[in-house]
Amino acid sequence: MTKITAHSIAGFDMAVSLSRPGEVGYATATDIWARPSGAPPLAVAHCRTAVHVQLCVRAAREHGLPLSVRGGGHGWTGNALCPGGLVIDLTGMRNMSLEAYGNVLCMGGGTLARDVFRVADRIGRAAVTGSSGAVGMAGLTLGGGYGALIGRHGLALDNLLSAQVVLADGSLVMADDVSNPELFWALRGGGGNFGVVTQMRHRLHALDTVYAGPILYSMAESRQVLRACAEFLDSAPDDLTVQIGLLAGPDGQPVLMIAPTWIGHPADAERQVAPFTLLGKPLAVMLAHRPPGAANSLFDEHTVNGNDVIMGSRLLPRLEAGSIDAFLAAMQARPSPGCAIVTHEFRGAATRVPTHVTAFGLRREHVLVEIVATWERGSDPDSAAALHRAWVSDLSEALAPFALPGGYANVLAESDDPEYIRASYGPNANRLAHAKRTFDPDNVFARAIPLPTVRSGSV
Repeated sequence: MTKITAHSIAGFDMAVSLSRPGEVGYATATDIWARPSGAPPLAVAHCRTAVHVQLCVRAAREHGLPLSVRGGGHGWTGNALCPGGLVIDLTGMRNMSLEAYGNVLCMGGGTLARDVFRVADRIGRAAVTGSSGAVGMAGLTLGGGYGALIGRHGLALDNLLSAQVVLADGSLVMADDVSNPELFWALRGGGGNFGVVTQMRHRLHALDTVYAGPILYSMAESRQVLRACAEFLDSAPDDLTVQIGLLAGPDGQPVLMIAPTWIGHPADAERQVAPFTLLGKPLAVMLAHRPPGAANSLFDEHTVNGNDVIMGSRLLPRLEAGSIDAFLAAMQARPSPGCAIVTHEFRGAATRVPTHVTAFGLRREHVLVEIVATWERGSDPDSAAALHRAWVSDLSEALAPFALPGGYANVLAESDDPEYIRASYGPNANRLAHAKRTFDPDNVFARAIPLPTVRSGSV
């Protein structure tokens, strides 16, 4: 790596490690989940402190460089890497420390979910995360963070206690309910639009084991299994969350996965989860008492860096016959084994947070549907992209008659319809747009998830 100093930035004389195309550090930092399109970044700044991040933000502004932030590198649009610009690489900022007798975990901005599992599992605690250990905690949290603990403990962002943030002018601030409360509000649902989160404090929960694992059914039984599963979910307790996946099995052929997680008393686990093994004739049942981290790494084997990725999302009030039929038709028409449909529940504690408390826009019960298409780039990349884009779009349109307005903020793209983007933030759309104008008026953090624009006449 070459060393350059930000000598032109008054008040700072620390060096930041940069890597450029052709260097080992650059290749490692740009190896992210979704292969980006467009020109490669000019350079990657390997930051290890908040001061390094400050230097980068100021240098990029001074020299008119596009700027992006690479945390976990799991964002499906590849926006962690800005064409011809400077990438702030936070992967060297994965330091963690326990506070408040193990009830709070302080973590660096590049911390991955698997890093958190390693610390929390050891002390019989759990953090609210998603279902992949490869995901960056900052990106997951700032956009929402659905997961197996949602019924009892809400979203990941509901468990964010404070954040250290480098703003668009290069200043470093703390945001919580007392210091910079409007920034703290906007961070919890508005993604990385307001600054670079260099440190977070998350609430941990006493939980040393969960009863969880996938149950696999054949696609031939999938319609009846999904309908019966939906009936069970309508009356499930807060301690039970079920994730559904229609995805490729070991032989590349699609299977139906029902993945319950019970976080209540271990003695009740088998009784609560048993109905999901009786919905048909399972191909495999892999339920077990596991540490929370092991249960929340369900999709790690499907997270392979460097593929092309297209995603979409829909928010359903519940699973019903029409949406289930749309799922099955889509799986029959999928252009490659990398096409999958994954659901996440939203209920319980997450619904009891008033909508105005955080920027997250939908607090009623619903099922998030993620429509995921991944494929290896081949000899005809444009044709493959068109096929997979059409598959995602067709399923999204098929689900529209059954769906609530908008989608999941962490799965939005700049190319999405502006009204769809606005609807994704619900009644918080205008307030979020005003927060963007307040904290990043020059759109320095343009690579973050898209936000609604301010409507004329709004205050």
